[in-house]
Amino acid sequence: MPVALLALAIGAFGIGTTEFVMMGVLPEAAADFGVSIPSAGYLISGYALGVVVGAPLLTAAAVRLPRKTMLLAMMGLFTLGNALFALSPNQEFGVAFRFLAGLPHGAFFGAGAVVASSLAKPGERAKAVSMMFMGLTLANVVGVPLGTLLGQKVGWRATFGVVAVIGLLAMAAIAKLVPHQGKPVEPSLRGELGAFRRPQVWLALAIVTFGLGGVFACLSYIAPMLTDVTGYSPSDVTLLLSLAGVGMTIGNYLGGRLADKALMPSLYVSLIGLASVLAIFTFTANGKVGAAVTIFFVGLAGFMIGPMMQARIMEKAGGTPSLVSAAVQSAFNIANSIGAYLGGLVIAGGLGLVAPNWVGASLAVLGLSLAVVSGGMDRREARLAPAMAS
Repeated sequence: MPVALLALAIGAFGIGTTEFVMMGVLPEAAADFGVSIPSAGYLISGYALGVVVGAPLLTAAAVRLPRKTMLLAMMGLFTLGNALFALSPNQEFGVAFRFLAGLPHGAFFGAGAVVASSLAKPGERAKAVSMMFMGLTLANVVGVPLGTLLGQKVGWRATFGVVAVIGLLAMAAIAKLVPHQGKPVEPSLRGELGAFRRPQVWLALAIVTFGLGGVFACLSYIAPMLTDVTGYSPSDVTLLLSLAGVGMTIGNYLGGRLADKALMPSLYVSLIGLASVLAIFTFTANGKVGAAVTIFFVGLAGFMIGPMMQARIMEKAGGTPSLVSAAVQSAFNIANSIGAYLGGLVIAGGLGLVAPNWVGASLAVLGLSLAVVSGGMDRREARLAPAMAS
């Protein structure tokens, strides 16, 4: 694999850390700003909103830039947002700076996925993309636990100061290791937007939204589930989340390799596996060993889907992959919001803390159904191609 993928992975590691570590240091930030925990939750949603808004807008605005320049600009904005957040005087500024830090998230991954794919040999493109996303999954194993610990011992501001330093390191690595890409061939915003006229592109985004929404329906409420239902102590939850992160890392690794060999069959199997393991979790949540094992497989099955869908949407976008590749990150964060919202609804409805797992399983089945429709369209297009050629 090209060494340039290391630079992209460092950037992904910083982004993954800042996105998820906020959950770990939320009590410290709330106390510092003098607000309640629910009010401090806007620091999480502010970042997610930045991702959803920034992915299409910044990618569209920078469509004529060379992709290396795009990567450096996005990482620079990310670094600035995190540095300003670490200096926030109050919650209002904090939410604004979290929004700023989230803006370049999707555009970075969109451009990075295209660059990673272009650097790989034929037949290894999904593998190359998964290596970049390895930084994102490793953030859940290393960055989030260590960032949470640093925030608890030194203060949450130190955590995001370190994230800003990671951003600077990523910029230096990109400048040094990523080769000059030149401008995209015939760069055109109209051409990029034209990819959204393809039904398969929208199906791919819907599969991400609902399939991965199943993961977040579960993980959004994993802490109270593990403490109040399974019986783990709060200090054990951090270790168990790291176990989920290990599953995510392995899943991401496997997903990239399976996508290069047999993308759609592998996607079907991953979604079936995700739906099954989430349904099983409703039962294994009552035992400590069973819960720990199941958490690992939730991460593994869920994050096998990511590199597959990134490869799928770039394939269906044709020669204009940048904007739709960035849109995957918007879909990912919409999945986060939908999963958390629906999981919260069933808990509020009195169905119990394990009920989000049933919601997650249902969303994964919906994602599978959409994948089957997409695969059917592929087969229909393959049958019609000879007739159209003649």
